[in-house]
Amino acid sequence: MNSPLSFDNTTIAFASKTDKELKQAHWLFGLMGKPWLVQMGTRLAPWSIRAGLPVKGIIRKTIFRQFVGGETLAQTADVARKLAASNVQVILDYGVEGKEGEEAFEGACQEFIRVIEYAATQPNIPYMSIKVTGFARFALLEQIDDLMERTPAASLVARYEAALPQLPAAAREEWRRVAERMLRISEAAARAGIGVLVDAEETWIQDPVDALTMLMMARFNKDAVVLFNTIQLYRHDRLAFLKESFADAQAGGFTLGAKLVRGAYMEKERRRAQERGYASPIQPSKEASDRDYNDAVHFCIEHLDSISVIIASHNERSNALGVELLQKKGLPLNHPHVHFSQLYGMSDNITFNLAEAGCSVSKYLPFGPIKDVVPYLMRRAQENTSVGGQTGRELLLLKRELERRGL
Repeated sequence: MNSPLSFDNTTIAFASKTDKELKQAHWLFGLMGKPWLVQMGTRLAPWSIRAGLPVKGIIRKTIFRQFVGGETLAQTADVARKLAASNVQVILDYGVEGKEGEEAFEGACQEFIRVIEYAATQPNIPYMSIKVTGFARFALLEQIDDLMERTPAASLVARYEAALPQLPAAAREEWRRVAERMLRISEAAARAGIGVLVDAEETWIQDPVDALTMLMMARFNKDAVVLFNTIQLYRHDRLAFLKESFADAQAGGFTLGAKLVRGAYMEKERRRAQERGYASPIQPSKEASDRDYNDAVHFCIEHLDSISVIIASHNERSNALGVELLQKKGLPLNHPHVHFSQLYGMSDNITFNLAEAGCSVSKYLPFGPIKDVVPYLMRRAQENTSVGGQTGRELLLLKRELERRGL
């Protein structure tokens, strides 16, 4: 009988941290536990950078160091090596958001391909992450999503294919360039043997992202799993979407790549639904999110011959469930179609204890110039304030390890 996995071992969780790093992390999470301070900081930091104030040094030594792998690809190598020593892999994320214009979109596409080619030269970087909004105009995605919404076809791809001819000629040509960028990224990944995780977006632009990702999966996920779509289970319709995607993959003869997350846009989604008078796409409660997330883990592990799943979660129960289901089925914890992942700088107790148990696990590692990753950093700060238990849990574990070391 396998013993249940514990995430309480701080010796394993923080083995790679020096005493100084441990103290710094404890201090930083202590600050993030103060909502008024986070609220002030998340307003002032972006403004200060835009105004050219000398704040980069402070950001670099605090929140940037905790949550980001470096300003350049080369700087991520040190972090990746350190993680590799504990059998933890890396998902690289070029953390640039909110750029507009064809030149910026093409630049982002080329950077994604450069990340893929770099990852292929490294021993412990099996995946990288992309955002379609990195190389597509938000308003164009919104336009296509709206057309898809009004198209009475059965399947996602059928609605997508019916919507595209309804676009004005200039928008059709613009979208052709977007789809071509996605194809180039997918081709580069297939050549390099690197998995590409396509990030989720807001509900009102998600349908064309899903359709494009499914079309790339149908083309590239036949012999290996190259592309993964991100399923946000804080949406009440996504468990059904996962099952529909699986049925489409079965019909198309390809493996479904699914990265399971809870979600990132809850407040924004609820606010927009209220303002515009439509039903919120967000689950009615945390319990409902947790139930659907764990049901999705069950579903994926029941179909590992045709699904490759990434359990991307900071929830201890969901990670333990993935391990328990593999053990119950007598499958290896490092099954090639099951991977676990947490964000760099958070939930080390989950990541390193999973690695110690023999699971395939990674840290999601963003990189990029400070001015470009500020939106990502502000989300991490807000998340650690708003997710009630997260900061408290981090602080408790860090405090326990500081006491164990006699610090």
